[in-house]
This record gives sequence, structure tokens and C-alpha cells, in this order.
Amino acid sequence: MKYLITGRNGQLAQAFIKRFEERSFDYTAPDEAHLDITSEVKVSDAVMQYKPDVIINCAAYNLVDKAEESPETAFTVNATGPANLARAAALNKAVFVHFGSDYVFDGNKESGLYTEDDATNPLNEYGKSKLAGEERSLEELDRCLVLRLSWVFGQGKQNFIYKLTQWAAGNEYLKIACDEFSVPTYTGAVVDVTLKALQQGLTGRYHLTNSGFCSRYEWAKEILDVLGVRKFIRPVSMDSFKLPAKRPNFSAMTNAKIAGLLNISIPTWQEAVRSFLRRA
Repeated sequence: MKYLITGRNGQLAQAFIKRFEERSFDYTAPDEAHLDITSEVKVSDAVMQYKPDVIINCAAYNLVDKAEESPETAFTVNATGPANLARAAALNKAVFVHFGSDYVFDGNKESGLYTEDDATNPLNEYGKSKLAGEERSLEELDRCLVLRLSWVFGQGKQNFIYKLTQWAAGNEYLKIACDEFSVPTYTGAVVDVTLKALQQGLTGRYHLTNSGFCSRYEWAKEILDVLGVRKFIRPVSMDSFKLPAKRPNFSAMTNAKIAGLLNISIPTWQEAVRSFLRRA
């Protein structure tokens, strides 16, 4: 089995690369100079040259607020890019794995966690671009696995845990939103479940998160408690930050469908945070 990974410098791609190295998998993870997913020609050339059995797309435009200023950039990377990869996968009879976002929801659901059957209604340009990427990927080929993620964390600097530790080191106290809820999701869990799903031949669209949900404030408290950092955290409204992009207040998704199909139990977000911080 041969794997092609995009977005090699991101925290999710790095988690896949680490696992593949540990297991001596046959993979390639070109840098953007050699595989620009927004170029159909470059994608086609790379796929034809390597001939992967599985393409795992970890490339994404994740600058939520900047996407409000330049939505065309977000759509090019998050929608056109996946479509190019999915089309190349279809032509080469490969499986295509693409990662979506909880920001496809508006946060107005009041009867439980979001399921795969709930209606989407993204509030910002980033969410719209991610939803377009999902739809275009699924339109291009049947052997497509779309996995929606939320609040992803792992090795690297582009995640809440790293940013929180930096804020804690440089400030007397912290202000963290107490009215924004979702599910912190560990890259290690994403890799585990994705590989299990591929092994079982799963296709379609699923929610892949750790179990449970929390507010940003609760997540921050858990992180600092595990690290033994004593810092006052003041719970505040998300609106107080006056960010350019509107976020859903509640976008927590349930992983029950994929966990049931794979007959697995996905660790809670608390277990995942502790596991990650103790290894870091």
C-alpha cells in the first residue's frame, strides 16, 4: 500500500508521517513546491508519478479570520485543491481522504451534538470553503472518505495548546471564551481512526473527534492543570474579542457513527489532552 500525504508541514500531516515512519509504510509527502494542490497539472503529475493507493489531504487554509478578507484564497486551497486531488485519485483508482471542519455548522442546534445528518450552515468564509471542499471531493469519486475534525491539536505551533502556553508565559492573567463549545481532537486519534477506517474500506462522510465536549475556558483550565501552571483564567464572552470571523457558539460533533461502524471506543478529549501533554 502506497500513501501520498499533502500539507507535509502541518501538525496533522506530521502525525501521519511519524506513524508511517514508525511502521515503515511506503509513503511520500512532497513539500508545496513539488505539490501545490491548487494546481491541477501539478497534482496530476505528482499522482501519476508516484501512483499512490491512498491520497491523504492534510493541506488546508486554516486562517479563519484572514479568510474573511480573502475568501478566494480560502476557497482555492480548501475547495479547488481537494477537488484536484479527488479527480486525480479517481483517474488513478486511488482512495481519497479529506478532512473537513465543525465550522460547517452554525451552532444553533439545541438537542444534542451535531451528527452527520444535521443541516450545515457555515457562518464564515472559512467554513463555507471547507464545506465546498467536502462536497466537491465527494462529487469526484465514490472511494472518498471525508472526516470532519474540530479543535485539532498535536505537535506544532498552530493549535490552541501551544498558543495558550505562550499566552500564560507572557501575561499575568488570561481571558478565555466560556461560551464557545466544541471537541478538542488529538492528531494521534485522527491518525488511529483514519487508518482503521481505511483498513475497513469505509467511505462517505463522518465526524472524527475525541469524545465529549467542552468550552474553550474548560479546555484551557484542563491544559494548565495538567501542566501544573497556576494562572488566573477569566471566563469571557467570545464576542469580547471582536474577531473578524463569526464562530459558532456550539459546534460539538458526535463520533458515535464512525466509532460504531469500526467497533472502537475513541478516548475522551481529557484523556487525549493528558496523553499529549505527558508525551510533549
